Amino acid sequence: MNYGISGLSIIPVRKEPSERSEMITQILFGEHFYVHELFMGWCRVVLAYDGYEGWVDQKMITPLVERTFLKIEKSPVAVCTDIFNLIPIDDEQNMMIVAGSSLPCWRPYKHEFSINRDVYRMTGKYAYNQPDELRKSMIQHALMYFNAPYLWGGRSPFGIDCSGFSQIIYKMAGIKLPRDAKDQVHHGVALSFVDEAQPGDLAFFDNDEGNIVHVGIMWEKNKIIHASGKVRIDNVDQFGIFNVDTKRYSHKMRVMKRILP
Repeated sequence: MNYGISGLSIIPVRKEPSERSEMITQILFGEHFYVHELFMGWCRVVLAYDGYEGWVDQKMITPLVERTFLKIEKSPVAVCTDIFNLIPIDDEQNMMIVAGSSLPCWRPYKHEFSINRDVYRMTGKYAYNQPDELRKSMIQHALMYFNAPYLWGGRSPFGIDCSGFSQIIYKMAGIKLPRDAKDQVHHGVALSFVDEAQPGDLAFFDNDEGNIVHVGIMWEKNKIIHASGKVRIDNVDQFGIFNVDTKRYSHKMRVMKRILP
């Protein structure tokens, strides 16, 4: 088995081949990946979407032959934009998927997608092309996650971390971002002042050692949507994020980036 795809709602990816190892990211439904190594029921995988690498329980993987993997790589992909949705499997079963899930081999006129020989119909909301009002759409998607709990390595409404949040919101906008904030910061054009920021721009924050440790999505003037304890809205200025509950600065501003066209 050299290729795989997630036929489950969410697959945890771990740092080491063990259930006790920390989760470093998640594979959402419809996301495909390379399988590079097998070890005692675990597979070391590399995600095709962002190149992230980790270990997955082999039992959770839906295998793909190379021909199907390459077809998915070359075919259109839609992205689920409903916070939750049910995909009919048959007359008795449904598959729950979450926002940011991929719908591979998309057939736009039939609202269908396929995995291997199985064809599924999408009845909910999805993104196929970038919307006309891109920034407005991104903020609407970001606000759907309001109060979603923070989870290290998470990429879903059940639990999400700061860079997973920005990556998924950009994925629904048709724009690829790396998985981690320390890599996302290398994309886009730097802004000089907070007043220059527009909805959907990204703000990055560092620690005392100068390492990027946090990212958030700019919204209205001096407002930011980010995952810290939960997905929340706080104030932001040139110094950093000012937590509206504790009335203290929680993150130190490093740079703001414009990635959107």
